Amino acid sequence: MKTTLLSVSLLLLVFPVGSAAENVPLDAADSDPKHLGWMQGFPPTPEKLIMQPDSNYFSFPKLRWTVCHLRELLPTEQVSRGIGAPVPFEYDLDEEAIDAVTFKPMGSRETMTWKESLAANYTDGMLIIHKGRVVYERYSGCLDETGKHGAMSMTKSLTGLLAEILVDEGKLDDTALVATVIPELADSAFGNATVRQVMDMTTGLAYSEDYSDPDADIWIYSRAASPLPKPAGYDGPDGYFEYLQTVQPEGTHGDAFHYKTINTDALGWIISRVSGMEVTELLSARIWGRMGAEQDGYMTVDGKGTPFAGGGLSASLRDLGRIGLLMLDEGEINGERLFSPAVVASIRRGGSRQAFAAAGYKTLEGGSYRGMWWLFHNKHGAFAARGVHGQTIYVDPKADMVLVRFASYPTAKNAKIDPTSLPAYQGVAEYLLSR
Repeated sequence: MKTTLLSVSLLLLVFPVGSAAENVPLDAADSDPKHLGWMQGFPPTPEKLIMQPDSNYFSFPKLRWTVCHLRELLPTEQVSRGIGAPVPFEYDLDEEAIDAVTFKPMGSRETMTWKESLAANYTDGMLIIHKGRVVYERYSGCLDETGKHGAMSMTKSLTGLLAEILVDEGKLDDTALVATVIPELADSAFGNATVRQVMDMTTGLAYSEDYSDPDADIWIYSRAASPLPKPAGYDGPDGYFEYLQTVQPEGTHGDAFHYKTINTDALGWIISRVSGMEVTELLSARIWGRMGAEQDGYMTVDGKGTPFAGGGLSASLRDLGRIGLLMLDEGEINGERLFSPAVVASIRRGGSRQAFAAAGYKTLEGGSYRGMWWLFHNKHGAFAARGVHGQTIYVDPKADMVLVRFASYPTAKNAKIDPTSLPAYQGVAEYLLSR
């Protein structure tokens, strides 16, 4: 595969071709970036370099360094926290007891401790907030409290949240056809979909993510989205927006849930057109600059400077904890209301369970998807933002708990991690309820 394609696969934050993850990977300790010495030295020795142009900087184990250093490899835009003082968290640490919490992974008769699960899932950062106070905070791998980590597809949930806010405020009609908002998409598969179908990923789009096929749509999208100079003779679409105009229909809108990143990039275009602001600017104005954030975030961009609404955010662990609190407390944080409780209520209603079931997610049976958030419909009413390689903002209203995890698991699909993670989250929630 050409270097350009593999490099740009990072922009899509998907499972990279040629990753060592198909083999038995190094464990969390042996793959730790500090242990392996990535980018250490003045300068680093050639075998320890991770840089552009490089065809495999997002393959395991290099990805364990890369997830904390995306802006050293790709152009980015700031998500500003503004110039006010951050609002610090209150702490009531209970780490020893939480480390000892036990649970049984899905399909297993053996118990595992919470502490064991962190290494098993290649956790880089873990934050647990209970009743508004931090009860657990750990960093490992490439991350410390001053650093930022790739949020991957958790970015989608923030894009979806912004859309839900605009819908609630009457600035965006989720029943409108996409073509009435973005006329440039009228001749694409998006044109006759509703905004809500895009928000809930029930669109019928001809879009293949078969990485073994060099002619698959994912690679055409990668070439279009690349921030690197286009090769001589390239005559394809340039940038996210141009690619979206080429997407053709497949199936019927509304029939089934299809998790395809291009939906979120279309939604990013929609909310930018409606608000008159780029996704980075809107996120800063409505949320990041008002929630008491400690650090700016940043988002990767394409060659035209368009933010990657489907997966480009990097942020600190605590600031994503603030996002989780906003969702738990229905739009309020630090005594200030940022958006209506109706926004979270809309998300928590969930999408069509029938449409979701058609997607065949074995570890998420009974779930749904709405506004770019994952709904578990479990006994605690939990919902989440999720991203490849183990990224999670997990909100448990019954337990009054927010959990944020950054990770660099060797394989991208969370189906490999959920059998351990989801029972672990439930186990901690039940422990916190019993305190």
